[in-house]
Amino acid sequence: INKVNQVSDDYRYQDGGYGGYAPNDGYYQSGEEPAQEEDAQSDATEGHDEDDEVYEGEYQGIPHPDDLKKQKKKKAPEVADEFRDHADLMAEKMEDEEQLAHQYENIIEECGHGRFQWMLFTVLGLALMADGVEVFVVGFVLPSAEKDMCLSRSNKGMLGLIVYLGMMLGAIMWGGLADKLGRKKCLILSLSINASFAFLSSFVQGYGFFLFCRLISGFGIGGTLPIVFAYFSEFLSREKRGEHLSWLCMFWMIGALYASIMAWSIIPHYGWGFSMGTNYHFHSWRVFVVVCSLPCIASLVALKFMPESPRFLLEIGKHDEAWMILKQVHDTNMRAKGEPERVFTVTNIKTPKQIDEFIEIQCSTGTWYQRSFVRVTTTLKQVMDNVIYCLTAQYRMNTLFLAIVWFSMALSYYGLIVWFPDMIRYYQEEAYKSREKVFNGESVKDITFNFTLENQIHRNGTYFNDKFIKMKFRDVTFEDSVFEECYFEDVTSSETFFKNCTIIKTVFFNTDLYKHKFVECKFVNATFLEQKKGCHMDFERDNDFLVYLVGFLGSLSVLPGNIISALLMDKIGRIKMIGGSMLISAVCCFFLFFGNSESAMIGWQCLFCGTSIAAWNALDVITVELYPTHKRATAFGILNGLCKIGAIFGNAIFASFVGITKVVPILLASSALVAGGLLALRLPETRDQVLM
Repeated sequence: INKVNQVSDDYRYQDGGYGGYAPNDGYYQSGEEPAQEEDAQSDATEGHDEDDEVYEGEYQGIPHPDDLKKQKKKKAPEVADEFRDHADLMAEKMEDEEQLAHQYENIIEECGHGRFQWMLFTVLGLALMADGVEVFVVGFVLPSAEKDMCLSRSNKGMLGLIVYLGMMLGAIMWGGLADKLGRKKCLILSLSINASFAFLSSFVQGYGFFLFCRLISGFGIGGTLPIVFAYFSEFLSREKRGEHLSWLCMFWMIGALYASIMAWSIIPHYGWGFSMGTNYHFHSWRVFVVVCSLPCIASLVALKFMPESPRFLLEIGKHDEAWMILKQVHDTNMRAKGEPERVFTVTNIKTPKQIDEFIEIQCSTGTWYQRSFVRVTTTLKQVMDNVIYCLTAQYRMNTLFLAIVWFSMALSYYGLIVWFPDMIRYYQEEAYKSREKVFNGESVKDITFNFTLENQIHRNGTYFNDKFIKMKFRDVTFEDSVFEECYFEDVTSSETFFKNCTIIKTVFFNTDLYKHKFVECKFVNATFLEQKKGCHMDFERDNDFLVYLVGFLGSLSVLPGNIISALLMDKIGRIKMIGGSMLISAVCCFFLFFGNSESAMIGWQCLFCGTSIAAWNALDVITVELYPTHKRATAFGILNGLCKIGAIFGNAIFASFVGITKVVPILLASSALVAGGLLALRLPETRDQVLM
């Protein structure tokens, strides 16, 4: 059978009006179909062997330019686009986009929901899982990394915040690029950057380079949320969108659980590593960092087999590619349902008005770096135009309300997520100090110590001709004591100090008792020989299993909230979900006043996380639905970047009140949640909208 391309007038929307979206005889048609072609269409569907036959469901392709010229000769001349007013062109483009939105909804419904969506769900879920891992990985490795790298308190704080800073920059940049270069391409690039620098960070030894690697790693993973939700939503029909985007959010929880389990399984095994000389050490926490990059690598590999979003391709005028992908979705789902004979009946898809944009100059005359510079600057300009577009009159109020809700949610959530383990650690320290032993006026002579001293205070003691060999001091303080003709060898210490002591004819050999550990002490003929280099501190207490248990339980507690939000998202709507979840979470904050023990704080943390997750899921869904295709990832990136700013403020503010007062963190978190929840009720409901 010879099949030839026939050009249907349906495709030439620029030559006539658009008559509707309902399928007719297997086609999405306009009202301009000539009456005399009805019999020909009927014959095509009956399977007659004719030379000019076109099967039902066969894509007609883009009309040949010569055919267009012949058609235009028969019609009245039209004004060329370059002579038309820009406002008229934009109005026509918006009308086309609205028509395409409704037609695309019908096409996705015809494609069905099945195997293809579930495959994409898994692939994008792995990318979202990598984002969840990235948030927790630094917190788990910090107690061990601070000893390998001798980190000060300020250095530890910077390492905790640098990931959020990278994610903030990445969300804005990758979200904007995804609306210009494509969802799949940008997601692959962002995940590649994350995987490369996360893997590299496990091998670097210096603090500065490690900090840089985590910054770039965060920059890469920052693009995950904006792209993943925009990408997946464009393969979902209206009735499935809210529920399945909520199910997708569960992978963030799975990522947090994965990080907790791997940390619990790997980091305490300090011997899982190797050393090369005295300067290079690869300890167990570095193995953990490598393992945490696996979800990102798995998603990266699987993405190679996934197609680009057809909705994005239609937006930039690539109709043939979009049709082929939609047919692939349809055929994959129909084969999985046992209906391979079902034909994809779409032949023509509405074409939005393409307004020419300045792309680049010097394509053939300039040098390669000049052309590259123009491409980059032009793309960045287009990204900035998209950012500004989100603040235009049409979207200004929605963007402002969403920005406040995202920020208030992040401020309270990420602030409390850091505050909970800090408070648990504070209660642990208080309980530890309550068991402190105090020794007064002891006199020790000609004794050799070769064991561990822990959690002790020695006041007004006298030590003469004593030897301290291969000892560990942990939280030991000597006050107003005298050490005469003593000998310290191969001693390591943690939180150990000598205050107002007198050191006479004493030798310190191969110890880490540095000058700063002697506070207002008097030295008489004391000698320090071959002091230890690096941080020689004990790891056992800091890597207590409770640290990982808290992370695991806090992540697991969101499971019920995830399930409830997925099942009710399309029933009660996005707005009620956000407002209700945030207000309930605010009430839960007040119960924190009764958290005066480790177990109580763990319980209230689980309750807070479980009630707040529904608001996060609904925020993701409504952000996707409020913006058109060519601005969707950009808007999501801006708001998610603002969310990371809220996380940085929350971490800094809440951590500063640990051990001082609980009133400020609790009131700040609950006030932010109430304000954000009430403001969310002013947003428009998007449950019944098609994706523009």
